[in-house]
Parts: sequence; structure tokens; C-alpha cells
Amino acid sequence: MINLLSPEFLSNPYPVYEMFRKNQPVAYMESLQLWSVFTYDHVKTVLTDHAHFSSGPNGQAKTAEPSEQKQEGFSLITTDPPRHTDLRSLVNRAFTPKAVAALEPRIEEIANELLDKNANTGELDLIRDFAYPLPVIVIAELLGVPAADRDRFKEWSDEIVAGADAIIGGGQAGSRQAHMEMNDYFKDIIAQRRVQPQNDLVSTLLAAEEGNSHLSESDILSFCRLLLVAGNETTTNLIGNAVLAFLEHPAEWDKLVSRPEMLPNAIEEVLRFRSPVQAMFRTAKQDVQIGDQTIPQGTRVVAWIGSANRDEAKFDEPARFDISRESNAHLAFGQGIHFCLGAPLARLEAKVALTAVRNRLPELARQNTEPLEPARGFIVHGVKSLPLRFATQS
Repeated sequence: MINLLSPEFLSNPYPVYEMFRKNQPVAYMESLQLWSVFTYDHVKTVLTDHAHFSSGPNGQAKTAEPSEQKQEGFSLITTDPPRHTDLRSLVNRAFTPKAVAALEPRIEEIANELLDKNANTGELDLIRDFAYPLPVIVIAELLGVPAADRDRFKEWSDEIVAGADAIIGGGQAGSRQAHMEMNDYFKDIIAQRRVQPQNDLVSTLLAAEEGNSHLSESDILSFCRLLLVAGNETTTNLIGNAVLAFLEHPAEWDKLVSRPEMLPNAIEEVLRFRSPVQAMFRTAKQDVQIGDQTIPQGTRVVAWIGSANRDEAKFDEPARFDISRESNAHLAFGQGIHFCLGAPLARLEAKVALTAVRNRLPELARQNTEPLEPARGFIVHGVKSLPLRFATQS
């Protein structure tokens, strides 16, 4: 049986994905009591067909009216229509593309401030010194909380992401504690904004209304948790995976340096080639035929995004990292009604980060050839640390 928590799988799951795509594209993992789908078409179906696959853990995702949601709150990723539609509309008002685009100067400022700290040393840990703090500071400022608390954010985020391992036999005590501490933290922030609104996302969410709908305190707490975790882990791993991919494929880096207009395309290729989020869960609402298998009602299903994005039936030479790739309909941000709300922000942060790396860190290389430790949790894909050296600029 494949150990989904082994360092070998977490570091390089792609040979396992290829084996399943060829031999068992729809597979039941009996020891885990989970179904898995590995091909592009099957993953896309599971992610988009909310009539047959629920985002909730028991096939009964939250669809209640606002009055029934007060105590429990919502999460966009575990809510089905029609409630999901109303909630996403509310949150969209506070998270518009225009608002995201306006963040670019500040993100550039943060990126350069972070690199300034190591500019004269000739070395840095890309994750610790840059890829992790950049998105956390951005999210902290969006939510209106002190960037000085980002270490606490990182601890909470790591525990919550790793908490998904409980589904396949890992521990979850730390995840529960992180949820509790984060809730208490944001409750204080919400209470402050009710009395004295500021120009931040929490204040905007408190004021958001759509018809007779509104966001309760529990709703806002759930969104803050989602934004913190998704905005932190996804973007940190996107930046780290991008730099690692370019280090492993220096010809592609040279191509990008000589043609900086290719950066948006390069980011899409990183998202496909080394997807920051490798898997998403759904639950079958009824017996569903996928391929030549019938997935029973109530069964958890893992849609392996990382495998879909390497599917030979969808992508030419999928194991090749090619920033010139023209057809790149990857599923890295999900698909359908649950397409990642923060995708524009993640793309913007990656664009700013890679531009700063290109401009500020010449002759970039790994400090050593030791194996890199994978990020925690089989849901995400990245490395915990990436020690680098570069030429100092006079």
C-alpha cells in the first residue's frame, strides 16, 4: 500500500500518480476507506459536479439559511449551493480583482524589505526568509492584524493543514488547538472592528450585505481561517516550488530572464508542474459511476489535482517543465464553483516575488545538495526549507 505520509511520496508523488493513471485511474484504498481519482477528466468531474459530489465530509455540506448557520459558521470550501452561492457573492464584494490589483505596490515593498535583510550576506533560506513571510504579511495586513503576529499565524496554519492527515490516519490534536487559538484571536479583532471599523477586510466583511443575507461572526471567523491558511500555504509553496523548478531547469530560468514578459505563463506552468495543492476532498451524494467503477453514496473521494496536472492524455510531455507551454488548462486552483477565491492574489504575489528574485538574487544556486524536507501534510506540496546562495551586489 502507498504511504501517503512518507517523505518519499511527499517529496515526489509523481511516479505513484503515473502508476495509478495507467493501471487504476479510479481506485478504492480499502485501508483508508477512500476512493481516489487520478486522471484529468475524472478529477475535473469530481471537482465540478456538485450535484453528485458534495464538499461536506458526509455528503451533506452546509446549505442552510443564514439563521441556521449562526452558531456553526461557514467555510466556502465545505459549503454547497445555494448557500455557497450567497456566501461567495458576499465575500466577493470584499475581495474584488480591483482591490487585489491595488495591493501590488505594497507587495513589492514587502518583498524588497525582506530581501534587504539578506542582500549583503550572499545567502538566504528562500522559505524562511522570503516565501513564507511575504504572503503572511500580506494576509495580516488585509485582515488588519499586526504583522508581528505572523509567527503565530504560521504555527496555526501548519497545524491546520497537517490536520487533514487525520483522514488517512495522522494526528489532529494540534489542529484542534490551532483552530481554538485562531478563533479566540480573530474574535478579539472582530470585536474591535465592530466598535471602530478600519480600512481592512474584517471591517468590510462586517459591513457586507447581499439582499437579506449577511455574514455572522461565525461566518467571518471561518473566512478568516480559510484566508489565513489558504493564503499562507498555497502562496508560500507556489513561490518555493517556482524557484526550485527553475533551479532544476536553469535553461527555463535563462529563458525567463531574457524574456520577462513570459512571467505570467511561467507561473501557470509552475502551478501545473508542481501544484501547491495536490488534492481536494469530496463526498459522493449518491452512487456515482466514474470510469468503470461505482463510487457508493457517502464515500469520501480524493481528487488528485497533482496527478491531473501531469496527465499524459491532457498535456504534451507533462513531466517536462516548459514555460513556453501554450495549452495549460491546469486544475491547480480547483474548478467550478469552488475555484480558489484567492487565485488572483496568489498569482500577483508570485509575480512580484519572482520579479524580485530575478532582480535581486543573481547567480542563484542551492547551498548544498542534501535532500529537501517536504512540507507537512499530503494535501500540500512544497519544501520546509530551501537554503540558497547568490552573488552579492555592490
